[in-house]
Amino acid sequence: MGDERDSALIASLRKAVEAVPTDGELRLHLGELLLGAGRADEAVAEAAQVLQLDPASGRARELMARALAPESSPAGTAAAGTAAAGTAATEPTTEAPRSTSPADTHFDWRSAEADLDSDVEPPFISTVEGAGVAPVYDVERSHLTLADVGGMQTVKSRLEAAFLAPLRNPELRKMYGKSLRGGLLMYGPPGCGKTFIAKALAGELNAGFMSLGVADVVSNYFGDSERNIHEFFQKARRNAPVVVFIDELDTLGQRRSAGAGASHWNAVVNQLLTELDGIETDNEGLYVLGATNQPWQVDSALRRPGRFDRTVIVLPPDAPAREAIFRHHLEDHPVEGIDLARLAAQSEGLTGADIALVCETAVEAALMDSVRSGVPRYVGMPDLLAALSQARPSIAQWLEAARNVVTYGEDDGTFAELRGYLKSVKRL
Repeated sequence: MGDERDSALIASLRKAVEAVPTDGELRLHLGELLLGAGRADEAVAEAAQVLQLDPASGRARELMARALAPESSPAGTAAAGTAAAGTAATEPTTEAPRSTSPADTHFDWRSAEADLDSDVEPPFISTVEGAGVAPVYDVERSHLTLADVGGMQTVKSRLEAAFLAPLRNPELRKMYGKSLRGGLLMYGPPGCGKTFIAKALAGELNAGFMSLGVADVVSNYFGDSERNIHEFFQKARRNAPVVVFIDELDTLGQRRSAGAGASHWNAVVNQLLTELDGIETDNEGLYVLGATNQPWQVDSALRRPGRFDRTVIVLPPDAPAREAIFRHHLEDHPVEGIDLARLAAQSEGLTGADIALVCETAVEAALMDSVRSGVPRYVGMPDLLAALSQARPSIAQWLEAARNVVTYGEDDGTFAELRGYLKSVKRL
């Protein structure tokens, strides 16, 4: 029975990886599960993909080393897989990765006793035999505000109506019966700044920020995924006011079905529904934002009133936003003679991630030129224009998928903004 459950979970994770192929954390989690199931060759392949995305990934190198080791077996790798799943939600560090041994997975009772005398909230420790340790969810403090978000007036207006104006005018909110229940779903192509916007909203509200993604939830132990979601929301409620940002909602809240791994994902969706508007939940002070690249894959129940009942499309940045993005990515580098308006005008169609790559490529060109000549120089417009000439919009595949949905799929009016955008870029 356990093998069937693991196979179904692996199949579901493969589907999630196919939907978000650049998510290194998700690939690493899949690799750990494959290694734990004795499928070392497939685990090596996943680790290799992560190393292509991030050559400096210590976790990927460590996974590959374990997968290639002669003693690799399901028994020898299960503990390591659980440890990796338990730490997926923690912030990255600059410390060198520490190899995992069986002894490392033992519970440190001395540290636990010390924690009882401190003000630090101890992590949740499961009492279920065989269950993994829940991820530790951090509450961040954002110093960003919506003023730091260049352009995107439509998105800002929607956030103002959904959260900011009612909060700033409690008497009017009471007069008009405006409820803060429910969430806002941001959708659009990848790399367009949905996470940045969510953090800016947290700063605007002077609230904490908590992010929930697939890697924070998925576990190969029965019931752990639902428990992880519950623990996340419980911590958010204890630390309210908090902006709750649920990333990759198309995977976490995917349409319920009877396909491979359906029982697992159906349980995850049901738990999300319970946390968002269950009878016993009190979400006062929680401002819920969801993000997805594929809104057509989100379960319809999550779109009902009290849940993600409002949507806003987050498109590739407009000219003012592109200018702000160039300024942000160049401000800590030695530059001279930069014409931000020209760069913005010549980068139409690029996402924020594309622009970040353009800036990185230009800086690398100036660096290598300085190495060859032995004379340091500034990053200038020729470097940036050369990098721009090589840049290609990364959203072509997404545009094609969106066109197919709008053209052939069922649309109840949810994607009116998307339809208008596709027409404006001559995709319809």
